[in-house]
Amino acid sequence: MRLRVILSLLCCLAGAAHAAPAETAAPHKAYLSLIIDDLGQNLPRDRRVLALPGPVTTAIMPDTPHAAEFAREAHRAGKIVMLHMPMDPATGPFAWHPELPIEELEKRLNAAFNAVPYTSGINNHMGSRMTAQQPAMAWLMAELQRRHKFFVDSRTSAQTVAAAEAQKIGLASVSRDVFLDDERTEAAIFTQLQTALSLARKQGSAVMIGHPYPQTLAVLERELPKLKAQGIEWIDIKSMIGLRGNRATADHGKDGIYRNSH
Repeated sequence: MRLRVILSLLCCLAGAAHAAPAETAAPHKAYLSLIIDDLGQNLPRDRRVLALPGPVTTAIMPDTPHAAEFAREAHRAGKIVMLHMPMDPATGPFAWHPELPIEELEKRLNAAFNAVPYTSGINNHMGSRMTAQQPAMAWLMAELQRRHKFFVDSRTSAQTVAAAEAQKIGLASVSRDVFLDDERTEAAIFTQLQTALSLARKQGSAVMIGHPYPQTLAVLERELPKLKAQGIEWIDIKSMIGLRGNRATADHGKDGIYRNSH
């Protein structure tokens, strides 16, 4: 009897010894999402975006000649389509400006959604002045929730309150971490991509925004197929929103709450 107890204890200890290293050795997951903005202007160029090897999110501007056609193509290709909504200092018939009444903002938003079919959500084009406007952003988030759309804050300004307003009402939302191509050279874009990968490893995820510039597409076509081997999981923007659970990263807020500059 005593021998059986001792043998049983030894087995338990051996099992625990084997189990412990497996737990500590569990790989730290790193997730990446990619949005390409400013689509709808040039079909051959934009089709290179659809050919990227993974779940790229397409952000289409409403005031472009191929907005509807490219949205249909992107949807057929299984890509998530977003409305890339022009906001002050952007100009044009759809653009939002701080001095416009809510009725006019709504009219322009409706027209923009009509111009870009199959949209699942929106992100702001420019918008450094507009995303700092608390009443308009609060209205927009409530309207997107009513329409069952998500919101991506492009974070074109440190004064943005957009993500904070989305978070207040529990709207599905996420914020951009890295712009890939503020400087349009392959070397600079590659460096920004490495910054995004490092951030993904450090905080578990990173959201990148780029544009369909030849230099950007060249770097992405070359580097994105290597992500898997580098331990990076490329996921679509809806999955990223689910992964982050509407919580701000350390760069964008504290204890998961977005900083609100107002």
